Amino acid sequence: MRWPLTFRQSSARVSLRTFGEWDVAIRDMDVPMSGLDHRCAPLVDGIRRYQEHGVVPYSTPGHKLGSGIDEAFRALIGERALRADIPLGGGVDDTHFREESLLTAETLGAAAWGADRSFYLVNGSSTGNHAYLLATLQPGDTVIVARDMHKSLLVALILTGAVPVYIAPRLHPTLDIGLGVTKDDIAFALDTHPEAKLVTLVSPSYCGVPSDLAGIAREAHRRGVPVHIDEAWGPHFAFHPALPPSAMACDIDGAVMSTHKVLASLTQGAILHTRGNLNDTTRIATAVGMVQTTSPATTILASIDACRRQMALDGHSLLDRAIHLAEDARRRLRALPGIDVLGADRLGIDAYDLTKLVVDVHALGLTGFEVEAALRHRFRIGVEMSDLAGVVCLITIGDTEASIDHLIGAFTTLSAEGRTMQNSTTTLRSSGAVIAPGTQAMSPRDAFFATTRGIPFSASAGEVSAELVIPYPPGIPVLAPGDLISSEKVAFLREGVARGMYISGPADPRLATILVVAKPNRE
Repeated sequence: MRWPLTFRQSSARVSLRTFGEWDVAIRDMDVPMSGLDHRCAPLVDGIRRYQEHGVVPYSTPGHKLGSGIDEAFRALIGERALRADIPLGGGVDDTHFREESLLTAETLGAAAWGADRSFYLVNGSSTGNHAYLLATLQPGDTVIVARDMHKSLLVALILTGAVPVYIAPRLHPTLDIGLGVTKDDIAFALDTHPEAKLVTLVSPSYCGVPSDLAGIAREAHRRGVPVHIDEAWGPHFAFHPALPPSAMACDIDGAVMSTHKVLASLTQGAILHTRGNLNDTTRIATAVGMVQTTSPATTILASIDACRRQMALDGHSLLDRAIHLAEDARRRLRALPGIDVLGADRLGIDAYDLTKLVVDVHALGLTGFEVEAALRHRFRIGVEMSDLAGVVCLITIGDTEASIDHLIGAFTTLSAEGRTMQNSTTTLRSSGAVIAPGTQAMSPRDAFFATTRGIPFSASAGEVSAELVIPYPPGIPVLAPGDLISSEKVAFLREGVARGMYISGPADPRLATILVVAKPNRE
């Protein structure tokens, strides 16, 4: 292996061919991982070397450095991007991966985020959620799951056959927003279900609220149970002290993070981090290989590599600027009639993702769906999501004072045009009370594979859902397979669809009908 890194090697052999051997070698090294040179970007360098050598490909991808691509598509993304679309094996490395560029890049990633081992992913954090649960759980195992989970965690439950014990995040009494899961919630769940093999939850939430990860890790580890965190929205936490502590800093065993969401890798770029002795790292590596494509997009992997270098070298200053811009935007938006923006002060919590703008617009007499449409079509602004209560806007290291001014200008116009309503109350959010667990009649896997029948959704209360019903974004299930359908959830989803909510999961996304379990076993 060629090490473009500034640290002394021990006598451990590092010519590696398997993830398991790699992990042994890493443990044997006598130099801390912080000694790596973060100026290096082995995957970025590999693409550059391929181009400089003028390689003529007789391999995938079939467009052959863009020469065979559709001309309209070439004009859209450019010649340089097409010439960077090369394979990992046979491109950055030879077909036997003798350079081991990906493993070197992942080692740098582990050092940057404080992990023992990191896996770069090209299908978003969803891949990491699937892999970690597949490596950790067996069919029938009990797992403690926070109900504000992303769709991918629910899919992982179906894939593994594990049986969830759902816990609900605390809710703010008036704002209908989750306030995270506490260590006491986890302690009670584990004491009630001592057979549980894993705790898994989302932190930070879609709205930027973190859970007490350090306390949760202590409670779970005291009982010998690992903790997995879907940290898709928190890849920046490790690089600035004004943000909540990262999962790795809180002694969490496994965490996925989407570098593409709020940092600067390409779409689908993500990382699975692991640390501690409760993980079977070789099994996790095997599971990653099972669920991840064997033809990963090298451009995505290289963008994660470049993102790691950027954050390791300049992350603090870049986030300083982004946080300043977000706080300026929060202050200016709050000054507009009929508009509010959530934050730690509004929610009564200590930690919050300062870069996330959760903008309430219901006091204008508008839904978030209507505001999203106005922002997109009138002001050329694309928001992250909308629901009945408002919209979510992300402020990242890519923002500028000009982009903030553009956003504030649009909301200033909407505020002036709106009819501010006095004593308005927050309507239900797609991430609030409506996602709370109800009665679980069957496991998600059993319900998903059960014999089903289609019925009118309006008449489905009291039946057992055989489908995932998920407002997207945020991608949090309102109904999961195995749930007893409640009239409250039927009412929320019907209103949402009528007002423009996009539903992911069911066979009928307009929810005129739903598939339910034909003969549920409720014993």
